[in-house]
Amino acid sequence: MTANTRDAPVPNAFDAVYASCARRAFGPMTMGGLAHRGATTPSATATGGAMTTFAASSANEASAGVKFAKDVFAGTCGGITVTLLGHPFDTVKVLLQTQSTKNPVYSGAVDAASKVIKSEGVAGLYRGVQSPLAGQMFFRATLFFAYARAKEFVGVSPDDPLSYCKAGGLAWLAGTFFESPIDLYKSQWQCQLIKAKADPNYKSPYASVGDVVKESWKHNGIRGPYQAFSATLARNLPAGAVYFGVFENTKNAFAARNEDGKATNLQIIASGGIGGFFYWSLFYPIDVIKSALMTDSVVPAQRKYSGFLDAAGKLYAGGGVRAFYRGLVPCLLRASPANAGMLFCVDFVRRAID
Repeated sequence: MTANTRDAPVPNAFDAVYASCARRAFGPMTMGGLAHRGATTPSATATGGAMTTFAASSANEASAGVKFAKDVFAGTCGGITVTLLGHPFDTVKVLLQTQSTKNPVYSGAVDAASKVIKSEGVAGLYRGVQSPLAGQMFFRATLFFAYARAKEFVGVSPDDPLSYCKAGGLAWLAGTFFESPIDLYKSQWQCQLIKAKADPNYKSPYASVGDVVKESWKHNGIRGPYQAFSATLARNLPAGAVYFGVFENTKNAFAARNEDGKATNLQIIASGGIGGFFYWSLFYPIDVIKSALMTDSVVPAQRKYSGFLDAAGKLYAGGGVRAFYRGLVPCLLRASPANAGMLFCVDFVRRAID
């Protein structure tokens, strides 16, 4: 005897799981008892369809969650790597970029690094590292997750070299919202070292990076962390497109020459170093303007620059074209090893956990 299915309720996910377990234990079932092993009832058909939909939906959600976790973990590892490798160079770069043009404290990159080490030891080159270390972990996790999603959205292909540039630009667009506050507070804190060196009687108004954050929010509210945001975005959009575009296309070029069609670890490192070099060398003048705006006072009434163009004009008036290339040497010395290490780390970790 078969069941009357006219008034049977539509099975939900729980019913589907329950019915599936029952079928496995007892074979196909009906409302009146056991059916023949080969029989299929309307209820069983409906239940099977609901179960299939439920299982597919769960699998998709689990897959998306796993991809998210992998991208975030790989990006976090990359953030730690780039900070530990690059922060000393970044400290010297900021010191040279923001020192007075009329009364410079340092004659060059080597002089700046030597004086910092002499007065504070190697730890001086890592001054303010707490903010970028924590921030870079979060920022790079966000950046590489955004890049993975951007590649899916754009539909990147080795046959379309510009597709990687498009995905890179989109990723850095998202990443700038997280990078800009991190860079601001790091630069503000590093700037205290410069002022203390220029004037032995100078007393810093900040005891920690936390004090900088509080002061910024006190005078500017939610806009505080985004001081110089437009300059950061002006650098990141084109530079990010070039950065990922050069890295991916160089890696693909290496891979095409190998028998297994894959780039070796050394080739991935080289690709990352080349990508980092182009990122900084082509757009360095914009970074100088960004640094000037970020190291300006967090108190609006005390600022030297009213905006991007005003900062560019005053920098040119004070030092000509050379003003836009101060600190370039330590920046380029940092660019290749730091970015090579970061991109290799992200690529290696992602392959290891896939």
